[in-house]
Formats: sequence, C-alpha cells, structure tokens
Amino acid sequence: MSMFKWTQVDPAPGEAVGPQERLSWGKTVGLGAQHVVAMFGATFVFPLIMGLDANLAILFSGVCTILFLLVVNNKVPSYLGTSGSFVSGVFAIRAQGGDSADVTGAILIAGVILALVGVAVHFLGSGALKRLLPPAVTGAVVMLIGFNLAPVVANTYWPQDQWIALATAAFVVVATVRFPGFWSRISIFLALIFGYVLSFLADTIFGQITSPDGTGEVVTRDRINLTGLGDAAWFGLPTGDLADGVSKVHAPDFSLTFALLVIPAVIALIAENTGHVRAVAEMTGDDLDPYMGRALGADGVATAFASAFGASPTTTYAENIGVMSATRVYSTAAYYVAALVAIILGLCPKFGVLLNAIPGGVLGGITVVLYGMIGLIGAKIWVDNRTDFGNPLNMVPLAAGLIAGIGNVTLKIGDDFELSGIALGTIMVIVFYHLVNVGRPRGEQVRASDVTHTH
Repeated sequence: MSMFKWTQVDPAPGEAVGPQERLSWGKTVGLGAQHVVAMFGATFVFPLIMGLDANLAILFSGVCTILFLLVVNNKVPSYLGTSGSFVSGVFAIRAQGGDSADVTGAILIAGVILALVGVAVHFLGSGALKRLLPPAVTGAVVMLIGFNLAPVVANTYWPQDQWIALATAAFVVVATVRFPGFWSRISIFLALIFGYVLSFLADTIFGQITSPDGTGEVVTRDRINLTGLGDAAWFGLPTGDLADGVSKVHAPDFSLTFALLVIPAVIALIAENTGHVRAVAEMTGDDLDPYMGRALGADGVATAFASAFGASPTTTYAENIGVMSATRVYSTAAYYVAALVAIILGLCPKFGVLLNAIPGGVLGGITVVLYGMIGLIGAKIWVDNRTDFGNPLNMVPLAAGLIAGIGNVTLKIGDDFELSGIALGTIMVIVFYHLVNVGRPRGEQVRASDVTHTH
C-alpha cells in the first residue's frame, strides 16, 4: 500500500481507526483542526518564552510533523510541537550574553545529537540506551530542567503584571483539572484567550500599567501592544527582528560552551519520544519498537532543521495523544491535515503580531504552572517506574546533581570555560549514578552500613 493511501472506514461508535485508515475527508479535516487546537497553546508559548518567533515555530511545527511522519513511514501518529525542555538552557545562554543566533545554533547541535542517538537505537536496539539512562537518571534530569526555570517566572514574567498572572494561573489550574473532556486538554490555549481578554479589559478600565517589562526596566505601558498589526501582511514569511535585534528568520551561530547548556535537553527529548511511542503502541495495539529509533532520529532531524532557519526545537506532543485517546482515531491522515493548517497559519505575519503581543503577565500565569509541571514529570517518571528511594544507590547519587541543576551551581574550568546549572547537574547525575552502580546487579539493594546517612 502506498504511504499516502488510507483505507476509508466508517467505524461503529467506540471502534478505533488505525494509523493507515481514515474517516471521510470532511471528518478527517475536522479532526486535523482539532489537533491544531490541541498543540497550539504550548507550540507558540515556548518560542515567546525563549525569545524566538512564535509564527515561525508554528510554520515549522507543520513542516517538521510531515518530516516526522515520512521518516516513521506513517506508523507512529504524532504531532511535533515546540519543545519546552530547552527553555532553561536558552535562558542560560542569554544570561551569558548569547543572542538568538547562538540559541538556535546550540539547539541545532542538540538536534544532531538526538538524530545520532536515533540512528544508534535503530541499529543497536534500545537496551544500551536504557542502561545509560535508567528511569532514576531520566527522572532527575527532567526534574532539574523544569525546576531550574523557577527564577525565570519570579524575575521575568510574574512582575510584569502580578494580578493578571495570578488570575491566569488560577484559570490554567481549574481548566486543566475541572473542565470536561477535550476542553481540559486545550487549557493552555484557553488560558491564553482568557488572559488576553482580561488584559484588554484591564487596559480599558484601569489604563496603563507601570511595572518591569521583559527586559526588567520599569516603564509605563499598555498591557497589550498591537503596534504593527495594520502594516503586517496577510501572507508571507515572518519578517522583522526579534527583541535582541536578530532577524526572525536567521542562520545559527555555533559555540561549544552554549551547546553544553542545552545538550541535557536531549535526555528529556529521549524520555518524551520513547514515552510517546510506547503510549501510541498501547493505544493502537501495534508493535512500534522497530520504529523507536526512527522516531528519535526524526525528532532530532526536525529540531536541527527548524533551528537552521531560526525556528524552535520540536518534540512529540502529549496533547495530541490526548485527542487520540478521546476520539480513538489514530489516522495519520489527520496529522497531515493538521500540519498543513499550521503551515498556513505560520505564513500569516498579521497573525504573528497577535501572538507576539501576548502580555507578560499572561505568560507569567501560564509558565508558573507549566514549568512546575515539567519538573513534576520527572517525579512521574520515577513513580511510573517504581524507582526505590529507600535504596541509597538511587537517592544519594542524584541528590547533588539535582541541587546543582536547580540552583544554577557553577564549575569554572580555566579562564574561558565553565559548566553551570542544567549542564553541570545533568553530568553529575549521570556520572555519580553510574559511579556507585557500576558492577552491581540491576536492582541490588545495599545495606545501611554501605553509606553514610546525614540526618
């Protein structure tokens, strides 16, 4: 069967639709639009947080989704949205004086590394990867990536408009937990609309606000700034410069120092992609282990490709797994439709002005929840894999790395090189864990006398 031929089916209520099947094209288009809504909030929030262009990210999310589907031969239904795992590393790069070209250059290198990991997994199997990055290590790395971002919320977004931030955070929490079905799955998107409207009303009723802007300078300004909306074209590539003066579409610059700050995100992407493939396999009943390496490699290539043009890194999206779980439609045809819709939206600069005008207070309310959730996903990895923290082999070697990563501890090596934050924490977690576990049988417990306890 051709990769672009789907068997049309008319399933009974509750009956699943497989990856190489589809409903009528009218219903498939509707499902594709639903996938766009599901991925939309996080896909353009993370670029804004990283200082990259949101419209370009949406455009390349569509392009990269098509690339991913081609590499996995349409066997793994997935949407590739913007990855939040790089946010901490990006802030570290900017804190050390790097600009957007340095950011995308570092992310491109990380994408190439992930692609090479995918090739290795495809030909060697996933056993070696599991031994290098067991759940105890993966959970710790994901946790420190999320919690390292806490100062960003406290110092950058929340102070811009604390009351809008608090109201938006409350909306995210309530919508995610209490809204029914599909509405809870698009809570970030709904929160953006809520915060946007609330900020507009605040501008209308209370007037301008005096508070720090995104650079930390205290200024009096409108919460929503739509300057340039009238001049923006309806169709075309994103134009103009980012906040740091780098063109929205730009070529990356490369630095080993900056690359080391984002490479730990590769571990998070490995965890995300493997978890995604296994979740899809469980839902569809298909054996997708032979496509695990392809999925990792495809995401790596997609991340590198997007970064080469100044766009954001990608990852497979859990939001869209939620849509499949709710609808039981796993058709890859719907994902091609979603990708095409995203490409069309990404080619509308007027739409991009609206995205880039999202108030800082709204982003503060969303990120205070999102960043915490990223960190707690690390804890979920531990829980799901029954990591035993009564065993010092797990608890002790991870402790130092977690504090180093979350607290931005710095290790200076010579006059011109240093490791800090996430990069240093990740290295410590991996090295310390294998240092104490080398030569021990998997799962072996140690006696209390084997370690020194601190009370």
